[in-house]
Amino acid sequence: MFVALSALALALQAAASGVSPEIVGLWRTAGDEGLVRIEACGQAICGRAVDDPPPPTNVGSHNPDLRDQAVDGQLIMKLKPLGPGQWGDGWIHNPDNGKTYKASITLTPDGRLRLRGCIVVPLCRTQTWTRAGSFAGRGVTTPAS
Repeated sequence: MFVALSALALALQAAASGVSPEIVGLWRTAGDEGLVRIEACGQAICGRAVDDPPPPTNVGSHNPDLRDQAVDGQLIMKLKPLGPGQWGDGWIHNPDNGKTYKASITLTPDGRLRLRGCIVVPLCRTQTWTRAGSFAGRGVTTPAS
């Protein structure tokens, strides 16, 4: 029941903000390295690390203020809508190395996310993320507005 209510709350929040509900939810990063909860934040989308295994803090961050900050719940990306199924003109932060990259995301027809992060074009890397499914057992709560 809680899972269904959490999913419904995320979808309603996305619809109210104008963000496509297809992108809202829990996503598994490439190589099963972590989980990211994507949610509406104004007209943009934001991603937060969820229940991430070590590093428990941003030990590799170049920003000394972030080194002791817990990764779980940390805002790690923010992107603006560019068109149907596309977001960009934003950034993504990698807690593993402490670096922040220019980013874009495309929702593929098979329901996966293709994320592209760039230091500067053409120095880019692309990953494919898959929907993680249920919120059950992940300690995920409905995001605050």
